Amino acid sequence: MTNTTDHSSPKNVATTVWVCLGLTFGMLGMAYASVPLYAWFCQVTGYGGTTQRADAAGDVILNKTINVRFDANISSDLDWEFAPKVRQVTLRIGEKSQASYMARNTGKTASFGTATFNVSPGAAGVYFNKIDCFCFTEQKLAPGEEVDMPVVFFVDPDIVNDPLLKDTGTITLSYTFFPDEDAEAQADKTAALQKSDRETGAGEKTNSRL
Repeated sequence: MTNTTDHSSPKNVATTVWVCLGLTFGMLGMAYASVPLYAWFCQVTGYGGTTQRADAAGDVILNKTINVRFDANISSDLDWEFAPKVRQVTLRIGEKSQASYMARNTGKTASFGTATFNVSPGAAGVYFNKIDCFCFTEQKLAPGEEVDMPVVFFVDPDIVNDPLLKDTGTITLSYTFFPDEDAEAQADKTAALQKSDRETGAGEKTNSRL
């Protein structure tokens, strides 16, 4: 006699459903967790040209120089102009330097933007340090408003000890601005609440006079 298992029994079906649901939610959880983990990994390793953050430049400044080129890109969904004010600077490795980008809102309403960034060659990301940068926070521009956006940075002297980069003569720092939909949604919410408060206050004053 051959034993058979009834896979269509209610118990087996329920087990299968719960296993599938568990796998689905587990994969979703891993997907959400992977975002901060990936960002942390890139920050630590410089993977993909991710730059580093520093409070200040170090004390070591080499006699060797390096060129830093500046690149600017902008999403078609953001009505801004965005460009570096200077295309390239030459500085000593380890020396603090500052550059500026120009941004102008060409649209008819105020808008928020946030910048992504990386450097090339990608392996240089772990040695490229930003002390201050407009990319650390979202930016808001009124219609027609034009602003300077500075970035303060230095190149870690340890780059000369990296066999892949010790002869690198130029690093390109690239930014791409995208609309910051979360910031715009929060601004709209705040404006609506303020309007509601004003209308409520005006109504209370009117009623008090009646």
